[in-house]
Amino acid sequence: MEYSIKTGDLTKQRTACLILGVFARRQLSPSALLVDKASKGHLKEILKRGDMNGESGQQLMLYDVPGIQAERVLLLGLGKASELNRKRYMKALTASIKSLNEGHAIEAVWGLCDVAVSNIPEAGIVRETIVQSEESLYQFSETKSSVKKRQRPLKRLAVWLADRRQLKTAQKGLQQGKAIAKGIKLTKDLGNLPGNYCTPSYLADQARKLGRSHDKLKVQVLEEKQMEKLGMGALLSVSRGSRQPAKLIIMNYQGGKADAKPVVLVGKGLTFDAGGISLKPAAAMDEMKYDMCGGASVFGTMMACLEMDLPINLIGVVPSSENLPDGDANKPGDVVTSMSGQTIEVLNTDAEGRLILCDALTYSERFNPATV
Repeated sequence: MEYSIKTGDLTKQRTACLILGVFARRQLSPSALLVDKASKGHLKEILKRGDMNGESGQQLMLYDVPGIQAERVLLLGLGKASELNRKRYMKALTASIKSLNEGHAIEAVWGLCDVAVSNIPEAGIVRETIVQSEESLYQFSETKSSVKKRQRPLKRLAVWLADRRQLKTAQKGLQQGKAIAKGIKLTKDLGNLPGNYCTPSYLADQARKLGRSHDKLKVQVLEEKQMEKLGMGALLSVSRGSRQPAKLIIMNYQGGKADAKPVVLVGKGLTFDAGGISLKPAAAMDEMKYDMCGGASVFGTMMACLEMDLPINLIGVVPSSENLPDGDANKPGDVVTSMSGQTIEVLNTDAEGRLILCDALTYSERFNPATV
């Protein structure tokens, strides 16, 4: 979806839908009061009829409101003004975005950035609005043979500012929101892919693709022979039961000072975990494709960092493997040697996460990180 910032007279905004807030006991938000004044009390008159009292989660669509340029006005219940927090704000935002996306309007103006949200700082309200809007519209359809297209999906959302002096801060928040939303989407897309699509090799290819698109990101992928030379016996023991070779993915972003110690993110990239010889129950085993979501989060964080061009040094390390039963797989009671030289007795092969992470953590020491 496209996003923008708008300022100026709210009542003169030409849009398919203007989104405003109503607090408990039918109290209008500041932006709604402006529209009510321009319409000579039309909003208050409608609310008196009892269709809406401002409770959290309520919605009321109005058409042809006099005195304004918007075709529609969507009123959102926010609950008590003193109790408006991030959760309630996001609930109202999500409900409105989903409703408009069903075909009510292809573009809208969000007029609730002038309300006080207890645990969202004023400077972050635009950023949070963009991130949650994208979250509301997210759907995973990459593996579907056909996707039903909506007739009139929401395509553009403008965030209205009451004070033009906030424009610079809002524009920064807009860019940050888009970057964070892009990172979240990448994380979700990777997590939602089935195990036969998202393999360790696929994750490695995605890292290389990310590296090719950003000059400040260097990507290195260690293959099993290289890991063997480094003594990564713990990680390699997990992958022995799979036909898919393990990968150690290193994404190195240098956006800070050359001598600044990096932050290192380590995320598990188990693209499918059947438990190995200590086989998991069949029920819900399909959800074990999500065992790589730690690694996917590293990918998403790296994407957001790149999009925002943050002035830091950030390194992502993702050990990736499958954990499957096979004649060569780890057996309960096996002893393996990790990269640190410590021996590990594997009493349950479903403990694969700590096996691949311990070697990745040892490898991370070479970066002399500020934190891991």
